[in-house]
Amino acid sequence: MKAKNLNYTILFLLFCFNAIAQTASLKDADDKYEKYAYADAITAYEMIANKGYKDEKMFQRLGNSYYFNGEFVNALKWYDELFAMNEQQEPEYLYRYAQCLKSAGNYTKSDSILDKFNKKVSTDQRGILFETNKNYLEEIKFNSGRYEIADAGVNSNFSDYGSTFLDNKLVFSSARDTGSVIKKNFKWTNKSFTNLYTAELMSDGSVGTPKLFQKKVNTKFNESTPVFTKDGRTIYFTRNNFLNGKRGADEKKITLLKLYKASLVQGEWINIEELPFNSDQYSVAHPALSTDDKTLYFASDMPGTLGQSDLFKVSINEDGTFGKPENLGTSINTEGRETFPFISGDNELYFATDGRPGLGGLDVFVSKINKDGSYDEVQNLGEPINSKQDDFAFIINSKNRNGFFSSNREGGHGFDDIYRFTETRRLLCEQEISGVITDVETNEVLANVNLILFDEAGKSAVEAKSDANGNYLFSNVKCGKKYFIKTSKEDYLFKEVSITLKKATGSVSLPIALEKKPKPIIAIPVVIKATNSIKPVKVNITVGTDLGKLLKIPMNFFDLGKATIKKTSEPQLQKIVDMLKQYPTIKLDIRSHTDSRSSTESNQILSDKRAESTKNWLVQKGIDSSRLTAKGYGETQLVNKCADGVKCTEQQHQQNRRSEFIIVSL
Repeated sequence: MKAKNLNYTILFLLFCFNAIAQTASLKDADDKYEKYAYADAITAYEMIANKGYKDEKMFQRLGNSYYFNGEFVNALKWYDELFAMNEQQEPEYLYRYAQCLKSAGNYTKSDSILDKFNKKVSTDQRGILFETNKNYLEEIKFNSGRYEIADAGVNSNFSDYGSTFLDNKLVFSSARDTGSVIKKNFKWTNKSFTNLYTAELMSDGSVGTPKLFQKKVNTKFNESTPVFTKDGRTIYFTRNNFLNGKRGADEKKITLLKLYKASLVQGEWINIEELPFNSDQYSVAHPALSTDDKTLYFASDMPGTLGQSDLFKVSINEDGTFGKPENLGTSINTEGRETFPFISGDNELYFATDGRPGLGGLDVFVSKINKDGSYDEVQNLGEPINSKQDDFAFIINSKNRNGFFSSNREGGHGFDDIYRFTETRRLLCEQEISGVITDVETNEVLANVNLILFDEAGKSAVEAKSDANGNYLFSNVKCGKKYFIKTSKEDYLFKEVSITLKKATGSVSLPIALEKKPKPIIAIPVVIKATNSIKPVKVNITVGTDLGKLLKIPMNFFDLGKATIKKTSEPQLQKIVDMLKQYPTIKLDIRSHTDSRSSTESNQILSDKRAESTKNWLVQKGIDSSRLTAKGYGETQLVNKCADGVKCTEQQHQQNRRSEFIIVSL
């Protein structure tokens, strides 16, 4: 018995020892995670997980550690475990899970997770973009197949990324082994820090042997993503918070990223200084320059950021000082990661983001910068530039359409690799809109008709004019949008027509028929009987005139909710009868309107009955029914703000309860 009790005691002590050891290991892993040492945190967490320990917080952090390092397939394993344990996760985990599912090629499940994400946070731009672009895979497919890509020829077994042009050279970042005795690793990835390298660009499109960039720019910490001014005399680049031998850190003692600049003097890069909008408390990285070198673009999580990182721009003044950084706004940024901007010679903004519908991880997108500084439609570049993994740091020579981008896709040499490409077809989907303009009655072609084409936002206005044969043409119109065309010609009514273009290059015909302006009848004496006297009134009437307003007749002839003309209204309606009898060629369209109270359906029914009741009353008074049409409009044509749910006075509602007597023929 004593031996048995002793065995229980030993087992209990072993259990306690394992629990204490496990708790200590978990605390150590959490400490590494909190310090952004994700690679070490993964090792520590997986040792615990492989022993069968299951914990929701641990699965979250394991998934995150792989996710933040761009290892989405590995992250998926732990997010699967997380959601199997508890499906009710914070929205951000739903989004990350969906991204990882894409990287595994499971777009169907990813979309279902994104639906759940959108329902949880309906105001998140990422969810809104997904909801309004459910056919995003079709659009990406449409944009694909426009590039020929190949290994850049400069890659190592380490991380190589973030290239830029400098004359006939390529300058890029690399964590390759330089043969140094003392090696430092970046705790985030547990891989070597990156330095800048340079290689010749050969005439056949290949790249020469990489060489280390000047030592004064490179340090023992990360340098990456350089950009040079057009004259090649100023460099902007990203570096860990390190200058003049001193390392800076935030309040958690973490060294973040900053932007620096240096000047080329007699072949040496000197005067290295950090930019004034840097901070120890947030990262600023990945610079890009506008076509005139007067604006610097960059990525940051500084205050005012909409998501995890946003794109910003700042003006560079003539004296070398800088303006105040501006967020590019919601037309570009989302609640996700926007990063690695590049401005092409065609004034296009290329950037990487995981906040828009894509193939997985970071995808490369492009948006044209308009003359007014706004941004045009953002488009995914498609395959093969984009893949299921992270694709980023896209640059292109606008003259020869050659360029480079970075990716951690499968089949590379190291963690990140640089690929070169040639663009074989521009991302331009354009259509022609053409047609013939005619007279609606005679079918005669109309020359010299002025036309204006504009989009739903009232922008992109383009003018045209019909030729001698009535033909008009709008060329180079962007696909997949709704447009409006307004016409104007002397003696004809203005007309506006709309058309929605398909997402395919081609042409579409849109004939337009115009109606002549009616000729007014002027100074017609209208004789109205009032209080047993005849008072002649001279008025100008034309097609479209409302006789009710002209004769100052009260608009409401009915009791509330009824369609029988009130006896008190009959003397007023008699004025319409007198007018029609005096001018037997006039034809009227009787239109009845209600206010917004009661349901839309009941208001429509009521207005139809009232219009028909008014017509019948006029017929009973001797007006031929062929001269009258009647239609109810319900609450569809309110004359003020008093729609459903809007608080209004009785007088305001009364303005909407009206009858109209519109002349349609003279």
